[in-house]
Amino acid sequence: MDTIKNAANYVGDKVQGATATASKEANKDVAKDSNQGVGTRLNAAGDAISDKVTENKHDAKAEAHKQGATH
Repeated sequence: MDTIKNAANYVGDKVQGATATASKEANKDVAKDSNQGVGTRLNAAGDAISDKVTENKHDAKAEAHKQGATH
């Protein structure tokens, strides 16, 4: 039963990690866009950093769930 739960959690965390990655890349593009205002660019840069933290957190959790599902 724990194996199934870990597998489901693994999938969920991988999806959340992928979503954070996509958001991070979009925010990086806005931060680099010289046509955007300084405030917009700074907010996007901050959001990209936050997304990177979220991405790393979910990737680490997914790896832990993967290990739990395989052992």
